[in-house]
Amino acid sequence: MRALKVTAAALMAFAATPVAAGPVATFSDIEYRAQGPAPTNPGMYRNPILPGFHPDPSTVRVGDDFYLVTSTFGWFPGIPVFHSRDLVNWELIGHAIDRPGMLDLSKMRAVADGVYAPAITWHDGTFYIFNTCVRCGGNFYVTAKDPAGPWSDPVWVEFDGIDPSLFFDDDGNVWVINNDLPEGGETYSGHRALWVQQIDLAKGRMFGPRTMVVNGGVDPSTKPVWAEGPHIFKKDGWYYINDAEGGTAENHSQTIWRSRNVTGPYVPGPNNPTLTQRDLPADRADRVEATGHADLFELADGSWWTTFLATRPFAGQSTLLGRETYLLPVTWKDGWPTILPPGAPVPLEAKRPGLPAGKPVDWRAWREDFRGARLSPEWIQLRNPADEQWYVLDRERGALQVVAGTDAASTLAKPHFLGRRMRDPVAQWTARVAFAPEAQGDLAGLMAFASEEHFLVAGIEGDKGGGYLAVRYRNGNEDPANGALVARADLPTNVESVELKLAIDRGTALVQWRPASQSAWRALASDIDVERMASIHTGLFTGVTVGPYAYAAH
Repeated sequence: MRALKVTAAALMAFAATPVAAGPVATFSDIEYRAQGPAPTNPGMYRNPILPGFHPDPSTVRVGDDFYLVTSTFGWFPGIPVFHSRDLVNWELIGHAIDRPGMLDLSKMRAVADGVYAPAITWHDGTFYIFNTCVRCGGNFYVTAKDPAGPWSDPVWVEFDGIDPSLFFDDDGNVWVINNDLPEGGETYSGHRALWVQQIDLAKGRMFGPRTMVVNGGVDPSTKPVWAEGPHIFKKDGWYYINDAEGGTAENHSQTIWRSRNVTGPYVPGPNNPTLTQRDLPADRADRVEATGHADLFELADGSWWTTFLATRPFAGQSTLLGRETYLLPVTWKDGWPTILPPGAPVPLEAKRPGLPAGKPVDWRAWREDFRGARLSPEWIQLRNPADEQWYVLDRERGALQVVAGTDAASTLAKPHFLGRRMRDPVAQWTARVAFAPEAQGDLAGLMAFASEEHFLVAGIEGDKGGGYLAVRYRNGNEDPANGALVARADLPTNVESVELKLAIDRGTALVQWRPASQSAWRALASDIDVERMASIHTGLFTGVTVGPYAYAAH
């Protein structure tokens, strides 16, 4: 292959900070196309409203505007902030964690550690996001006057447990509700409780008695597990606790409790669970699973709605997309809310809220030509950014220059990888790639990343005689650092760059290629079983991201 060789030194003309050393891969014209359903009819909307890896949604209404945040775990930037005026079309306006020094993600044991379950609230002109950073500091909150940012540095608050959420009471007191072990410890695996305590936001500390308000779940005789993701809201003089139960897989559910006092005692509702799919037939059409972690909110017209997470498995509980964000109306009867009655499946198409329609957002297609002033905020990377600049946006040529890094995607370090979320079960990516390997094992191309143990790479790999096309798949710690070789093909000597096509159909992948100057695609690998990249095998929490990856063996 006669590849166009770009050196790290040459990139200094573009970079504002020192550039890492190593061979450089050039990526251009990255496109995503999905075979998702067509847009809905007027007056209807389609679930999920945020497809792809967008779990643990929390939503707040401020006047006519809605803001939504989701978990990001080990990805940076973290905690995407979305804005909408119709609850259906959402625009990514920023990230609450967007500066490298805000969180230290270097001690995580996997990409599934990190930023858990952010809860967004607004009070007296200030936005608050309370959050847990697992193996990276504990519980903290950030604040902003503008939800697009900038957000404050984290204010760390010392208390045990996870999933904190703020509640501003009418009397001026501010409370935190969160998940923790029950008083005296758990009596069975997964036994958790919900606790409330006051917080002084000016000092960033908890104070006063800490009260356990839920122990286990609705029916203690069944040994309910993982009471989590709680929120408190107030309606008609009642304090309501809205929380998830059952674990974030097939037994996930949502429950409701109420009391006349914020510290209880709380009584479970007569219609619990207010949302679940665990009792529905496994062979039903358009199957949605793992529903829960809901946030309820009221519209200006008095109607109630909820955002929640769910999955779209293609077999069993397997999905490469991770947990996604859904929207449904909430009905009230005799002072109790219900999201879906027992036995009702989550609709993939439903009647829109009574709000003016916003600008349509179509997640099924995008193209990155690298000619904008900056990369799309949809691009994310693993853990904290490296100290040295390892990618440069070359707007004049319409290219992204990526310096190959010495950390493989299987490590807990800083692989040189930028990804965007896979949003549909059937999708394909194309990209033009130029790369001149300098050593055996150098590798650059498109990577579909699920976890450090499960990913697929299609690209150009270095050999003693130069370079060749390669597909590698990592399916566990026993595989090589960049995965086992699935397929390889020689490169013509007169080819300067190639186009790659990666297509995923639920649990199967194929890779094609062609010289950049030609139109006919050539097979490289087909029928690759990537079911093990499903979130059920990778820690449940995250989904697949796809994008440029460059690795230097030495």
